[in-house]
Amino acid sequence: MAEARWIYDLTIFLYAASVLFYFNDFLLSNRKANRIAFGLLAVVWALQTVFFVSQMAAKPYFPVLTLFETLFFYSWILVTVSLAINYFFRVDLLIFFLNVIGFVVLTASMFFPETSSAAHSKVISELLFIHVTLAMFSYAAFALSMILSVLYLLQNKLLKQKRWTPLLRRLPSLDKLELFSYFTNMVGVPLLLLALLLGAIWAQLVETGGFWTDAKVWMSLLVLLAYSVLLYRRFTEDWLGRKLAWGNLVAFVILLLNFVFTDVFSNFHRWMY
Repeated sequence: MAEARWIYDLTIFLYAASVLFYFNDFLLSNRKANRIAFGLLAVVWALQTVFFVSQMAAKPYFPVLTLFETLFFYSWILVTVSLAINYFFRVDLLIFFLNVIGFVVLTASMFFPETSSAAHSKVISELLFIHVTLAMFSYAAFALSMILSVLYLLQNKLLKQKRWTPLLRRLPSLDKLELFSYFTNMVGVPLLLLALLLGAIWAQLVETGGFWTDAKVWMSLLVLLAYSVLLYRRFTEDWLGRKLAWGNLVAFVILLLNFVFTDVFSNFHRWMY
């Protein structure tokens, strides 16, 4: 993997430049900076794809088991989603905020080793790879939904204050932001449910006990419950507007706690370092 390290390093450098150009566009509505930012983001996606393929070729398993691999893969998903959003919807502010998360995730991966001998000692199966992959895609959907809710709250505040800024003109309507957030949650919930079901099946095949008492299992179920409640409340129109947006932010905080902190208390879901 050493020969592909320069690709990883270049990716982080160009990703930082892209986010900075998007930030300039966010502050000054600079369309030239926006075009440069998107061009750099496309290059970042290409480099990430090359690096990920090189990992697949160098390792005897689909590279999503260690924390480095998972963070890198999650960042790649966010960049991929950003390119799709730019092609179909062209909501620049959504792309900017999504890639702030993507860049932070990719930068965090720098602090963990690329490979792990522990990965080879685990019982590896296709179920495990699919479980992790589906979970990462669901997390990407929930991150997108969270950003849409933030933009909803921001626009709602600007409208109430009657601040007709260039930023306000670049945002979709409140109805569209709420609807898009609802749709992304509708994508994320079944993906997470399927990931949990496959994870449970895999655990029953390789573990003798202790799976159902694991902290991360219960936190993952709590995440699923939180987003399921949001979907139900939105479907029944009990929660709309600001209330739904704030509920979405709370659900995402639970997701972050599950992803970042429950590993400390988990015996079953410890990352492979």
